[in-house]
Amino acid sequence: MTTEELQAIQDKKEKAAEYDASQIQVLEGLEAVRMRPGMYIGSTSSEGLHHLVWEIVDNSIDEALAGFASHIEVFIEPDNSITVVDDGRGIPVDIQEKTGRPAVETVFTVLHAGGKFGGGGYKVSGGLHGVGSSVVNALSTQLDVTVFKQGQKYYQEYHRGVVGGDLAMIGETDPDHHGTTVHFTPDPTIFTETTEFDFQKLAKRVRELAFLNRGLRISITDKRLEEAESLHYHYEGGIQSYVEYLNEEKPVLFEPAIFTEGEMDEITVEVAMQYTGSYHSMVLSFANNISTHEGGTHEQGFRTALTRVINNYAKSNKLLKENEENLTGDDVREGLTAVISVKHPNPQFEGQTKTKLGNSEVSGIVNKLFSEEFGTFLLENPQVAKRIVEKGILASKARIAAKRAREVTRKKSGLEISNLPGKLADCSSNDPKQTEIFIVEGDSAGGSAKSGRNREFQAILPIRGKILNVEKASMEKILANEEIRSLFTAMGTGFGADFDVTKARYQKLVIMTDADVDGAHIRTLLLTLFYRYMRPVVEAGYVYIAQPPIYGVKLGDKITYIQPGVNQETELQEAIVNMTTSKRKPIVQRYKGLGEMDDHQLWETTMDPEHRTMAQVSVEDAAEADQIFDMLMGDRVEPRRDFIEANAQYSTIDI
Repeated sequence: MTTEELQAIQDKKEKAAEYDASQIQVLEGLEAVRMRPGMYIGSTSSEGLHHLVWEIVDNSIDEALAGFASHIEVFIEPDNSITVVDDGRGIPVDIQEKTGRPAVETVFTVLHAGGKFGGGGYKVSGGLHGVGSSVVNALSTQLDVTVFKQGQKYYQEYHRGVVGGDLAMIGETDPDHHGTTVHFTPDPTIFTETTEFDFQKLAKRVRELAFLNRGLRISITDKRLEEAESLHYHYEGGIQSYVEYLNEEKPVLFEPAIFTEGEMDEITVEVAMQYTGSYHSMVLSFANNISTHEGGTHEQGFRTALTRVINNYAKSNKLLKENEENLTGDDVREGLTAVISVKHPNPQFEGQTKTKLGNSEVSGIVNKLFSEEFGTFLLENPQVAKRIVEKGILASKARIAAKRAREVTRKKSGLEISNLPGKLADCSSNDPKQTEIFIVEGDSAGGSAKSGRNREFQAILPIRGKILNVEKASMEKILANEEIRSLFTAMGTGFGADFDVTKARYQKLVIMTDADVDGAHIRTLLLTLFYRYMRPVVEAGYVYIAQPPIYGVKLGDKITYIQPGVNQETELQEAIVNMTTSKRKPIVQRYKGLGEMDDHQLWETTMDPEHRTMAQVSVEDAAEADQIFDMLMGDRVEPRRDFIEANAQYSTIDI
């Protein structure tokens, strides 16, 4: 080691040894929020931006949960700011003892200040952290709050978390007029990606909150349009209406949806459920209005109770013989749509995204309360009970048949990595993080893809024609389909109860189909398969859709490719004009099929990581995705026709 290197090491040690009190930084007020916003709202992307709205709305929802608010309004203002209005009690305006400042100012300028920390203001509250108002204030260029209380109107404004003036009484109001209005403008220096709110995204959550809070009236208005668009939600049926909404395009076994509720140890439990003719289940759970999409103890209690109560009823009413095997949890959940909502005075969240309920006592409480109510319902409604049990028995028979088919399948062609399908052109690398598999429509395109690929990390699996529509098929039929079986085998993840996403042999699964109606149909069939039977692969972000060009504009050795999209014709004409010379015009080729491109073109446009464009498939809203797949691929024709008629104008498929 040289003298210089030794000296550098010594200097580093001396610098490290200088760590003292002078290096400790103290941030005043809400400076910490502005310096590390991701710690408080998750990110400064679009998700974090929209999270600001829910932090304010949650405060209004808390007033509704406490029984003091019945109407909440959300406005997207013309300048893309947000206003939230409620008719609750109004944030207190008297002096807060500890800070010596008005309570409303304390709420908006001090972290962990509010009525949610044991002061008796709220029995149950939403929000994950209880820091919402002050965080929104810190991350806004301006926030102002107006409080209507005891016949008086109070106002205060803030700029990037700093008080802009003392709380002022600015007028009188009707003594019966009470509530809070909060208006804020997100800070573009924080939200550098976007400060534009998505109306549909906000509307989905507003509708969900209306379902979860029975009787609450909540609306959202987009004032950025020439004619403001407003949506109003009010459901006296609460989560019972939610289940019926989720199932409105599906054939159901009975109506209305079952609803149970109860309270124990200050924890309230609501469960709504309904069975459909589908092979798939959807269980949504919430704790204090927060979506717990990772599940938790409330889901665990519900699942245990559902299986036990149905089996007990089936045995006691001779629908299952004593010597017959009990129905499993999967059997009794086939075709089930359920919503579970608990309200807990002190919820504890865990999991990667803090959306898994962890309170251990909740499992037993949900189990007990739901068991009693559901058991009584079955006794009082024997015809409905019989349909539920028969649905489970059919699922059990299909499960047993699928198990046998799976065993036979393993023996015949092996769902084993050591016995990969013959049509698979595998890659040489064994590192799933580097490898990718292209599912290619047709043998012709498959041949081009095999010739043009990078053999080190790209595998090709050709499929012939349209695979089975799994939305309408039992597991037994699915396993009998050669194309699907080959895909399961190639991926190495298993399927059904055996599925394990950590065993995926590729972490990029790319659908590559023709840019025509048949190609779109095959793509939809594959996406249905992935969503229904390989969903963890989708949730992990492994599924992609290749974007082959729709046109090639060629002049001599130069070629420009045009991607499909709403502007494809405009881009095509621009390319033609740009490439036209005084002597020659370019040749335009329309690629209706992947097989029309040679291996070099396919690599250059669609498979080369340096130049290709691929769309990553994600599932942001599982409930909506479930409805879409059921509508597009299910048995009912009318909803599908309505969807096609409404969306045909957006199609970019050139028939």
